Amino acid sequence: MILDCAIVGGGPAGLTAGLYTTRGGLENVVMYEKGMPGGQITQSSEIENYPGVTGEVSGMEMMASWPQQCQKFGLKHDMVEVKRVTKEGDIFQIHRGDGKVDEARSVIIGTGSSPRRAGFKGEDEFFGKGVSTCATCDGFFYKGKEVAVIGGGDTALEEALYLAKICSKVYLIHRRDTFRSAPNTVKRVENTENIELVLNSVPDEVYGDKMGVTGIRVKNSGGEMRDIEVPGVFTFVGNDVNNQTLIQENGDFLCEMNEVGQVIVDLSMRTSVPGLFATGDMRKDAPKQVVSAAGDGAVAALQAISYVDELLNH
Repeated sequence: MILDCAIVGGGPAGLTAGLYTTRGGLENVVMYEKGMPGGQITQSSEIENYPGVTGEVSGMEMMASWPQQCQKFGLKHDMVEVKRVTKEGDIFQIHRGDGKVDEARSVIIGTGSSPRRAGFKGEDEFFGKGVSTCATCDGFFYKGKEVAVIGGGDTALEEALYLAKICSKVYLIHRRDTFRSAPNTVKRVENTENIELVLNSVPDEVYGDKMGVTGIRVKNSGGEMRDIEVPGVFTFVGNDVNNQTLIQENGDFLCEMNEVGQVIVDLSMRTSVPGLFATGDMRKDAPKQVVSAAGDGAVAALQAISYVDELLNH
């Protein structure tokens, strides 16, 4: 059986694509997501900028009903990893992690991005043993204790605010003296008494013992070192694109990419390969917002419906 559409990735973009393709009339639509649907946003402690969502709602809570809504219209969820997507003629091949190969007339990719490592000494050694990229996952372990947060964007500041509610103190370490975050978020951080700003500074080394992290050493712009004794360090320094599924056996990408590995798309989410659409954080110029990813999924789905219709009727 050839699928009308294969959706790779189960975040806001993939789920919305699944909703629109199935409700729009495509049959045999499968969303491939090796874990629970919801995407990276499920790790966010608080969502306050998604239209219609008010109050303190976590990413997990907001995404909880999305899969059920999509599946009501016939979307199937296959909990398997997709290793590679290829194309022969008009048909795409979905190379699954279990060795099987599915076929599809159209493909919507929404594999998102992953938290980037900051690159300081000890980060890899203590990752999972005091170094984390998820405050909602690991923040509880440091209840009543002091922690450090590294980064200066929206995610870093929002997670610092979250941690400040459960930790005795949060050191916010940023390499500049200004933040790349929403003014309202910056103001909240500056007005939170148990957040100390450590500006114009970069992490030099995280250190500890066999039990885990015991502190972090930071270097300021003048070269001076400072030791901050904390059992937990959270890094939020950007994301890397999850584009592995588009890498072909010869090492080339299936479609056109930019210099940082993001998929080049037009305003209709179309890639350089007919029938292949890219959405969310993995496409170029992505705003990296849930509402934008959902919009990408809807646009891609509508385009996929038109593409498959033309393919079958011409």
